[in-house]
Amino acid sequence: MSDRYQLPREEMVATQIRARGILDERVLAAMRQVPRHLFVDGPLRAQAYDDYPLPIAGGQTISQPYIVACMTELLRLTGDETVLEIGTGSGYQAAVLSRLCRQVYSLERLNSLLTQARKVFVTLAYFNITARLADGTLGWPEAAPFDAIIVTAGGPEIPPPLISQLADPGRLVMPVGDQNQQQLCLLSKRDGRITTEILAGVRFVDLIGTHGWKN
Repeated sequence: MSDRYQLPREEMVATQIRARGILDERVLAAMRQVPRHLFVDGPLRAQAYDDYPLPIAGGQTISQPYIVACMTELLRLTGDETVLEIGTGSGYQAAVLSRLCRQVYSLERLNSLLTQARKVFVTLAYFNITARLADGTLGWPEAAPFDAIIVTAGGPEIPPPLISQLADPGRLVMPVGDQNQQQLCLLSKRDGRITTEILAGVRFVDLIGTHGWKN
């Protein structure tokens, strides 16, 4: 990890994340630890810790740091969970999750993104992340159930396979809405009951797949 980025990381956590109400100390520590600049293209690294999303390959984005922290905090991870991420993208969200749980499974539909993310995981020795190319809306049945699921793309509904692969108890966070605007939704499963909470307006790239938007 390059020392030159330590101060920007600290400032990011203090001004963009803690100041907005993210108080889980484990999440804050993970955001301080993971070198976000390694997950963006070289020309954009000077902006890696700024308060907005950045473009990556394939017309995708790396989410705003606050959104990454917010969605992560909603999962209430304690350290021993198995987590499924839909949309590996740059790999940054998976990297943050990997500091907070036992195992991360991540699905990506674009091979170019998956290949690059895997390289960064190896560079950082984040060996508790397993990522593969697949339709994320179908989940990862052979690795289920998952204590928590995070979907980093917006879809018209929460894919039924993901709900069925969520453990009981379990928590799932996903942006749900149309292709211009979504609401961040938190689905909880406990004692066979499913509840959904609408949290905030957000805007994500499209969730493409069988239970998402079409290409």
